[in-house]
Amino acid sequence: MAASSEESPADAVDDKISGVREVKSAARTLELLELLASRQNRPARLRELTEALNVPRSSLYALLRTLTKHGWVRTDASGTMYGIGIRALLVGTSYLDTDQHLRIVKPVLDELGEKLDETFHFGRLDGFDVVYLATRESSQYLRPYSRVGRRLPAYSTALGKALLAEHGGEQLDHHLPAETTAFTPHTITDRAALVADLDQTRARGYSIDRQESSLGLHCFGLALRYATPARDAISCSVPLARLNAELEAEILATMRQAREQIERSAPPIGDDSWV
Repeated sequence: MAASSEESPADAVDDKISGVREVKSAARTLELLELLASRQNRPARLRELTEALNVPRSSLYALLRTLTKHGWVRTDASGTMYGIGIRALLVGTSYLDTDQHLRIVKPVLDELGEKLDETFHFGRLDGFDVVYLATRESSQYLRPYSRVGRRLPAYSTALGKALLAEHGGEQLDHHLPAETTAFTPHTITDRAALVADLDQTRARGYSIDRQESSLGLHCFGLALRYATPARDAISCSVPLARLNAELEAEILATMRQAREQIERSAPPIGDDSWV
């Protein structure tokens, strides 16, 4: 964000198009919180944040002190390192507690885990990313971090690709960044190759992540179509060393049954729905 408090010509154009004038101080606060959240367990110094946000040091320091006072940002004992605070957790938990679709999906994920003892996820498309809202871990292997609240580029995951396949043309452009980054040697970063992969996903009815976000894991994803286009999906992650054709077929058949169960129970998302 520009250091100046005055509105730039580009900002004026955006405001004219949207019909809503952005509150600069609020936008700066949100950008700061999102930046700290994206760093997960890596705290940042004031200089790092100033450079990343292109904000005057004095203005950002005052904002950090205010957010720290109210629990949205935390600091270390020296007061020089900053990370996301506990208030952000409380707000995030409130979102999960009030999501009507999550309440329906979570018990189904538990049932899937009990039947197959693999890891299952529920995620939602948000801009370029997919956000993990629920996870049912396998007892056969454990990931070194919690997936809930984590966000990954949609193009690199089974959850995300299942949802991207539901979008076409300009809609797809809204969910693909101009530049894509490889997370493993298998991540599809070429735009034409990715579009072809999404065409295959659409034709077969499910997505496949072939070690594209995590080495050693294959994932399968299914979009949940209680909204058009779909915004939510479920997926299953399986260690490649254990995957075979028989297990893959069993996973997909069980996930399709789970999707039908979820879609029968889930309320449709309309213009007047609270989600």
